[in-house]
Amino acid sequence: MKHPYFNADSYVTDHNIKKRYWLDRLLKNSRVPFLWKYFGALMRSRKLALNGTYDYEEWGDSSIEIFEILERVGAEFHITGLENIEKLGGDPVVYISNHMSTLETMVLPGIIAPMQKVTFVVKDNLIKGNFFGPIMRSRNPIVVGRSNSREDLMVVLREGMSRLKDGISVILFPQSTRTVKLDPDMFNSLGVKLAGKAKVKVVPVAIKTDFWGNGKKVKELGKLDRNKPVHIKFGEPMEVVGNGKEQHDKIYDFIESHLNQWISEEKK
Repeated sequence: MKHPYFNADSYVTDHNIKKRYWLDRLLKNSRVPFLWKYFGALMRSRKLALNGTYDYEEWGDSSIEIFEILERVGAEFHITGLENIEKLGGDPVVYISNHMSTLETMVLPGIIAPMQKVTFVVKDNLIKGNFFGPIMRSRNPIVVGRSNSREDLMVVLREGMSRLKDGISVILFPQSTRTVKLDPDMFNSLGVKLAGKAKVKVVPVAIKTDFWGNGKKVKELGKLDRNKPVHIKFGEPMEVVGNGKEQHDKIYDFIESHLNQWISEEKK
């Protein structure tokens, strides 16, 4: 099935259609218009989650709402490879992506959820908060502590296999924290191990989302850099063979090559 919102294999923001909010233009580089709209969208999602009515459709809709808010405060999205989600036919997979900012956690559900059920592997602090916690808990995520890597491995394998068996895809960020840099030593093979054990495919996802920076005190509330386009590319689904090292290396190379390409384009 085609994505009901994008309805094509790729998407580029058209600012002639997605015009910036007048207040955003007036206040120039202020985050006030964005935060006002963003927290309004989160409050509506939180209310639905607390009422027990925040399902995959609502999650996808609220994610697209935030996607459009970002566009109307200057974000220019370049999304490619949507055909690689479509060709899965709804079969569950493990999505493996680099992790730069809050942006991808907000918009990936809007891209994926309309075509297949999906959830995240998240740190335990994301489900504990009184504000965002109810939203995240409602999505039945796989929760890790990040303090004991072996214990996290067992949790991801056990809970991940359960989700995949139920037809729910898993989005996993191998990096331990959000960062603009890609370091092979910090890019673990947990996603490939999960896919191999569950006998499902992996889909590499390369992102460049430093449009939305990480805040110094509150990571989720960093500055917006309107000079940086947002790039999201979905790669070809891959079967995991043997211990998955070959696929892990291919995923890393896929992400690294596209990041280098996008960074080079920005410098021109």
